[in-house]
Amino acid sequence: MENTVPEGHRSGFVAVIGRPNVGKSTLINRYLGHRVAPVSPRAQTTIRRQLGILTLPDAQVIFVDTPGIHKPKHVLGERMNVTAAVALEDADALLVIFDLSRPPTTDDQRVAERILAYEGSAPILCALNKQDTVAMEDLEERLAAFDNLVPDAEKLSISATRGDNCDRLLQRLIEVLPEGPRYYPEDEITDAYERDIAADMIRAACLELLRDEVPYCIAVRIDEYKERNEHGAYVQATLFVERKSQKGIVIGKQGHMLREIGTLARKEIEAMSGRKVYLDLKVSVLPRWRNDERALKRFGYFRPKR
Repeated sequence: MENTVPEGHRSGFVAVIGRPNVGKSTLINRYLGHRVAPVSPRAQTTIRRQLGILTLPDAQVIFVDTPGIHKPKHVLGERMNVTAAVALEDADALLVIFDLSRPPTTDDQRVAERILAYEGSAPILCALNKQDTVAMEDLEERLAAFDNLVPDAEKLSISATRGDNCDRLLQRLIEVLPEGPRYYPEDEITDAYERDIAADMIRAACLELLRDEVPYCIAVRIDEYKERNEHGAYVQATLFVERKSQKGIVIGKQGHMLREIGTLARKEIEAMSGRKVYLDLKVSVLPRWRNDERALKRFGYFRPKR
């Protein structure tokens, strides 16, 4: 493709890492102006790697959204941690996100240990997110606690939801990227297929509406994603759970919960795709799928990219 850029144009891949639910996807969506990365109030909404491509007149910043680093309890969790670690190897810059709303956790410590052990040459920036949720009398102590985790990294406190300091953070990211070409067309904002984004949004709806461990036991497979001309798109998906009792919870009394999930997911898919969507959901049982390598590959969670 034609790739004419101004002199001094900067570009590169920014690996965005942190423990679950620190606001990685929220920040990327803010920069893109589109909701392409799944977001919910629950941890581990992101379980696969996804690019968010921001093209500006003088730069192209390619955010690599990664699963949150955590202590794994199954093969899925192990693969999520590996996905995050691999993103570091190819990065031109690292953006580490911590959550100021609470003191450092053991998962934050795992993230810090991963950064301290990093042997690459990419510059490291730390975004201390959710500053708007911290009382002023606690802010200085909280900032110092996270500063001790990664003492040598440049840090900036932000609010990904409200936008505080996000422009400043983006400018610093651009400044540390190398000069280079545009790797993607300027109208492309992600490398994910629309059907994969739809699957992630359905799972995010499950995380938001269901409680306890049930939503984490759900995998989503898109069975059909078909255009219906002026009538929009028809999306058929299967939600896989690990036990029969979970199937009943996901469906709910007289199908109430499944309809709620479908309504919330449909709204998000329509906002993402810009057209009407008819969403048809069903639920099936696949025992121990989170420890099943073949099932994980079938659901497309860990397809090799770049």
